[in-house]
Formats: sequence, C-alpha cells, structure tokens
Amino acid sequence: MDITGRKLFRKALEEEDVDTVFAYPGGTVTDLFDELYKKEDIRIVLGRHEQALIHEAEGYARSTGKVGVCLVTSGPGATNTITGLADAFYDSIPLVCFTGQVPLNLIGNDAFQEVDIVGMTRSVTKYGVTVRNREDLGRIIRMAFYIASTGKPGPVLVDIPKDIQVASGPSEYPKKIEIRGYKPNMSVHIGQLKRAYKMLKAAERPLILAGGGVNISHANALMREFVERTKVPVVTTIMGKGAIPTNHPLYIGNCGMHGRYAANMAISKCDLLFSIGTRFNDRITGDLTEFAPGAKIVHIDIDSASISRNVVVDVPVVSDATLALEKLIDWAEEKDTSAWMEQIQEWESENPLAMRRDRGMTPQMIMEHINKNYAGSIFVTDVGQHQMWATQYIELEGESQMITSGGLGTMGFGLPASIGAKLANPNREVVCITGDGGFQMNIQEMATAVTQGTAITICILNNDYLGMVRQMQELFYGKRYIATCLRQRPSCPLGCKGPGKSCPPYVPDFVKLSESYGAYGLRVQDENEIDAAFEEAKKHTDAPTVIEFMIASDELVLPMVQGGNPMSQMILK
Repeated sequence: MDITGRKLFRKALEEEDVDTVFAYPGGTVTDLFDELYKKEDIRIVLGRHEQALIHEAEGYARSTGKVGVCLVTSGPGATNTITGLADAFYDSIPLVCFTGQVPLNLIGNDAFQEVDIVGMTRSVTKYGVTVRNREDLGRIIRMAFYIASTGKPGPVLVDIPKDIQVASGPSEYPKKIEIRGYKPNMSVHIGQLKRAYKMLKAAERPLILAGGGVNISHANALMREFVERTKVPVVTTIMGKGAIPTNHPLYIGNCGMHGRYAANMAISKCDLLFSIGTRFNDRITGDLTEFAPGAKIVHIDIDSASISRNVVVDVPVVSDATLALEKLIDWAEEKDTSAWMEQIQEWESENPLAMRRDRGMTPQMIMEHINKNYAGSIFVTDVGQHQMWATQYIELEGESQMITSGGLGTMGFGLPASIGAKLANPNREVVCITGDGGFQMNIQEMATAVTQGTAITICILNNDYLGMVRQMQELFYGKRYIATCLRQRPSCPLGCKGPGKSCPPYVPDFVKLSESYGAYGLRVQDENEIDAAFEEAKKHTDAPTVIEFMIASDELVLPMVQGGNPMSQMILK
C-alpha cells in the first residue's frame, strides 16, 4: 500500500527509535511537523535558533551515543544550521539533519527561501542529498542514519522538497542498507596491531596518547584495563579527557597548547607514542618537526584518512578504539615503567598545574568547588578561557562526562549543548561552564531551557572580556586591547589597558536577565560564597540556575604554547 512521503518520514523516525527531534518550523516543513503532531512518543524540542538546536542535538548525541535528529525549514532555516553541522563534523558527532526544500519544479528558479543547502554543506557533512524521487525517500533516510552512526560518526543532511513530502509512494522502510563505496571498517588488522604492541613492549619510555575516539567508541573501561595491565602512563587530548579517570595514578593530564607541563614534556621525551583516536591537530602537535622528536609513533584510528595526514607514523592501524583495545588487552603484560614515571613526576613537581591563591576567587577555585558539589555529572563547556580552565581542573571519574567543542571551537555551543544533554539525561546533573562572551552568542536558548524545564546549573565566568583573544593581545600584541572589552563604548578612551572605576556598566545584568526568562540568577564574588550558590542551584528543579562568577580580567590560561612553537616551549608564568 502506498503512503505519502510525510507518513513515511514519521515511520522512519519510529523505526530508528528516535524519541527527540530538535526542530524549528517553516513553510517547507509544515507537512512534516503536522505528521509529527500525531506522534506523542516523539518529543519536539523547539529551539529558538537553528544553530542552537543543532548544538542541542549534539549535546543529546554526545551524552547518549545515539543519533541526534534535527528538522528545519529551507532558506535561512537551513543556512543557520551550517555552523552546527561543521561543529558536529569536526568532533565526529552523529546527527541527521532534515531540511525542507522548495518543490522540485522550483529548484533552480531563485524561488522564495530556496538555497542549495547540500552544496553549501558538502565539506562539513559526512553525506548530503536532496531527495528527487519519492520512491527513494525510505532508502535515503535509512542510509542517513547508517552513515551518521557507523565508521567515524558525523552529520548527514537530507533535503526533502515539499512536493516529495506529500507525494504517494512505497511504504517500505528498509531494515538493512548496502551502500556502494561506503564500507566502514568493522575489524582490526591483527598483524599491524601485533607490530604496534611489540614496539610498546620494547619501549623504555612509552606513552599512551588517548584522543576523542576513545570516548566516542565508549572504550573508557577498556582503556583503563589496558593501562592498568601494562602500567604505561597516559596523556589525553582535550577531546580525549575522561578516556581514563583523571584521578588515576597513571594519568598525567591533557597535552597540547594549554596542556600540563608534565604531559607535554612526556610527549617530547618519550621513545614510543602509542596514540588511539586522535587527529594530531595543530593544537596538540605545535611545530611538527619538534613533535615527539625521539619517538616511534603508533596511530590507531577508525579513519584511515587521518593516519599520517599531519604526523607521519611508524605503525598505522585502522580500527575502532574498542576493537583495538579488546585485542590489546588479550596480549597485555606489565612493564616496569617506574623510572619513567619518576621522571614524569619530577616534571610535575617542577611546574605543577596551579593558579595563585592570593588574588581572590580564581577559575581554579571555581572548578574545585564544582568537582566537590557535582561529582559524576555531565559537564558541558562553551569555548574560550573558561573551556581551558575546565579541561585543566575538572575531575572526570565514574560516569562523569565532558562535552565541549574541540575541532571547530564554536562560541555559543555550551548553553544549547547542555540543554540537549539534560533532556537526554533528566536524572543526571548537568553543569554548563561558559564565559560571558560565549553565553551571549546563543542566550536566546534560555527560553528553550525554561520551557523544557531543564534544571541545569549554568556557571558564567565573567571577566568583562573575550578572554582568550584578550590573553593573546596581552602576551603577543603589546596589550593593544581592541574589540575584546565587553564594557567598551564609543565614549571610552583609545588605548585603554584594562577596567577601572570610570568604566561604563557591564551589559547585560545576567542575574536580572535570567530572572526575566523565568530562570534563577545568582552572583558570586568570593570563594566562600560558592558552595552556598551550588546548594541553592540544586534546590531548583524546574528551571535553570545561572550563577555569575566575577573573576579578574587579567587571569591567564597557563601553561600556553604560542601557535607554531614546539610543545616543549611553554609559557609557564
């Protein structure tokens, strides 16, 4: 029996066990929304901006491992998703984004709200397609979910013209799909993996580098077992944080541009770098000629295109982290790494990760109180200095997770992603760590958070500035602060070097703004107020609580490596 395209769309979501759709309506998707009106077990989350609803779907997907689903209209609705799709693409987050499109006979005629969204997003999606035949609709939707969730996960865009939605066609939705030219790797080359492990056994100063692929593959327990069996120390990328508990004695810390001194030194001095699930991007490697200069490098990654693209490796292994670690555990034997660990501990003692405690409330203090009050929670960050402080000081153990924008570094990610994470995990505490700049980029999602009843705790670290750029201006541009002060007005003097008594007031008042949305707002100016603020936030179970932490404008994220320099050349003070 034939059914309309809109009915098949609803059926496809049912078959894919979709329980939440992050959506914004418009003319070319009204039929699809009307069909979902009849489906009570699919929750429609109305974001307040299409970019934000993609980030909400990312938070949902990252916290659950399920595919996030979005639905937006054509034209500006579709183009507003591009930043979110790019963010998901660079961080390997499985999404399926459905966009409406003008009828087939109008495509190419500059019709109202017509854009070639497939062409626009080709470089930031795993796959994109416009449905041009009603008979192909079921196969294409099934293909979208399969591609998004297999191999290296990523976003897929399905563009559905309005006439396809109402046209009749086959009701079948395929259970399985075969895609010519797309064969995700489901195995591991045992010979290559054995070569890699033999090198690990022979190394005197081995080091495991765990990237985001370990978290994406949910291989955390396997990673911990492998590390404990071999006694090989571990460093992580920012996206890999949590691959092993942060309080584990063999965990050194994050490496890279703002990595721990001991972690970067360990990479610089190791004789074998055993990497799993990382792209070796520039924020990790710095000067490629000086990256792990004396080490043999093993690279295990599910994406063959990532291997030897940035760093030429000695043993490539194309494999999902879970499959590789399962095999490695079978062979794992304990190594004597005591002398190597002693050297690493010496580096840690020389330059421990710590901020001064004689200047009032610091970001480190805030993170320590978050650790104390929200152990085992889901932590979502925005992008900027606060993100780096969170990745430096937040403790991850047990079921705790950290969700952040790594590859694209998207300001405005934190608030909507925390909403998506909370909707997916209503019984878990979700903490959003954001800056005053990033929070304002998608601040309209406070309305989404309130209407959805998401009781997240939002921690705004307010330093009056776009802090990360201000830090670069201080260190490398002679303190020429331009377009980074969020208090600045045309009446301000040129060449201002920092806030003073004559500065205009900060806009907005985050406490009053939160209350205007129907949320709760608090302001904290001293460390001894932090625990009471968190206790108050936990009482509020019907809406978000925004806590504005007033921190110094000149706090820096340290260590720091200037872009392009070797990771061993760290600015420490």
